[in-house]
Amino acid sequence: MKDHTKKILIIHGPNLNLLGKREPHIYGSMTLEDINKQLCERAEILGVSIEVIQTNHEGVMIDTIHNAEGQYDCIIINAAAFTHYSIAVRDALAGITVPAIEVHLSNIHKREEFRHKSVIASVVIGQISGFGAHSYILALEGAAKLIKQEA
Repeated sequence: MKDHTKKILIIHGPNLNLLGKREPHIYGSMTLEDINKQLCERAEILGVSIEVIQTNHEGVMIDTIHNAEGQYDCIIINAAAFTHYSIAVRDALAGITVPAIEVHLSNIHKREEFRHKSVIASVVIGQISGFGAHSYILALEGAAKLIKQEA
């Protein structure tokens, strides 16, 4: 039987390419490249494969989610601003069978009122927020555990 390495897709949403420069008092000083490097290192330890994308475009995010079907075992998504208003991203996640974990660097529930509501929360298996860059590591550990249990 062929060995199947579990694959996780990590989607970084709009403006996350500005990490390290954009509002470091909220998002920290790590760059997206720093976070991705940590994710790659942790994925190797966990024995999973990751692919990482960043997009500032809602349609690209939706197409990426659609294309995940049959290609990935789990999605980790920081939909950023799309979290709070994109029914299209929500519907894309709801329309596939790949489980997803929602991630945020900041605690969205301690921020501006409009950030308290996540329209994607009802279609993901869980949400991790408020741990800075470590939110992604926690999500990766959760995803690896989830998909290995399903094997």
